[in-house]
Amino acid sequence: MAKGRAMGEIDERHPVIAPRRVRFDWEGTPLHWIPGEPVATHFINVLHLLLPAGERWFVHVYKQTLPLIEDGRLRAEVKGFMGQEAVHAYSHQGVLDRHMLAGGLDPRPLTARIEWLFQNLLGDRPPIPLVTRRQWLSFRVGVIAGIEHYTAVLGQWILDARELDAAGADPTMMDLLRWHGAEEVEHRSVAFDVYQYVSGAYWRRFLTFFAGVLALPLTVYLGAAYLCHADPTLRGVRPRVRDYRRAVRRGIFPSNRFMIAAARAYLRRDYHPSAECSTRKALDYLVTSPAALAAGYRAS
Repeated sequence: MAKGRAMGEIDERHPVIAPRRVRFDWEGTPLHWIPGEPVATHFINVLHLLLPAGERWFVHVYKQTLPLIEDGRLRAEVKGFMGQEAVHAYSHQGVLDRHMLAGGLDPRPLTARIEWLFQNLLGDRPPIPLVTRRQWLSFRVGVIAGIEHYTAVLGQWILDARELDAAGADPTMMDLLRWHGAEEVEHRSVAFDVYQYVSGAYWRRFLTFFAGVLALPLTVYLGAAYLCHADPTLRGVRPRVRDYRRAVRRGIFPSNRFMIAAARAYLRRDYHPSAECSTRKALDYLVTSPAALAAGYRAS
């Protein structure tokens, strides 16, 4: 316990970070797990396309970063972060392999391209000859810090999104999303602290943030378009702007205003993730999560 910290008080910047070895059974989950909302379902399903490859890439990059970190507490937090991200990747891969494929939707042609992007475009070799490997590593760590800011605020959003429950969203899928979101809130400071440790330059934080997130709206649309096209029950339906707006109005998808506000917060010079979101809210969910409880998690 930190000196002067009251019993039971949450340390928003340095909570204990450890992986929870969760499992999910997709047998009873319908392909359109938000009833009557196949397009909105696929907007959110884009996460399952991106996260397995993306989070394996996070772990790969941080393995290269660990030798640079001499601070013992930060090293321990990075190792906990890597453990959580590895379980996230495995769990979302299960949605692809045991949920979508079982429903007749094959995501593999697109996920193979996403894997290529992370392994090659964002791989270990700098794409520009004059950039050193250390500079390229700092760039990728900055990209991860920006992405982790968004995964944390989206994690908080999914914890609060009661409209999805009211819409009848499948409880197993909601548990996956909220367990993952809670852990993103829990470890939200790690990626930023690593970036500050290995680089810290504001100009690079600014640049890498836009490199990592400017493509997000396009990625969500293209991913949803692919899933709608590959969905055997939709017969060529394409996601439209009005489908997105309808999902936002219903509160089952975050708005552009929400995403812009999150970007403005990250780009403040005095930004730190510990001032965003709530570890207490994350832990309050984890002590009720069916998957976390089945994995043996108990509140300390």
